[in-house]
Amino acid sequence: MLRILCFFMAMMASGLSVADVAAVYDFESRSEEQRYQNLIAELRCPKCQNQNIADSNSPISKDMRNAVYQMMLDGDSNDEIVDSLVSRFGEFVKYKPDFDSRTFMLWATPAIAVLGGFLLVVGVVVRSRRAGSATPELSAEERARIDKMLAERNQHGKG
Repeated sequence: MLRILCFFMAMMASGLSVADVAAVYDFESRSEEQRYQNLIAELRCPKCQNQNIADSNSPISKDMRNAVYQMMLDGDSNDEIVDSLVSRFGEFVKYKPDFDSRTFMLWATPAIAVLGGFLLVVGVVVRSRRAGSATPELSAEERARIDKMLAERNQHGKG
């Protein structure tokens, strides 16, 4: 009984050390809160692989959420907030990077891949049609065998 009690106390203590208090922000209106939620959903955590700062529990994401909230209170626009975080953490924090010379390949790769696949399919179809349209001529020996087989079939079929 003492072991079970100690086990449950250890479980409770470990749960308390992992617990984290979520930050609560006060907004003037529902639209401001929605704006905040949209901003933190479209910004990527620099530490996490592919998680936005709304879902990440990393310390850097908490700092970024606080920075977004503070900039909103200061009256910054969405573009100013995003530009500020991009200048601080790099283009990686945007899920949809701007189209420029650095991101050309990022945006062009899907189109290049689709075009390449289309050209490959066209090439295979054209090649198979060319190969299928050229029927080889039968030799005299092959014709004689076919004629003999047809004659035997006609004899057995009528009889």
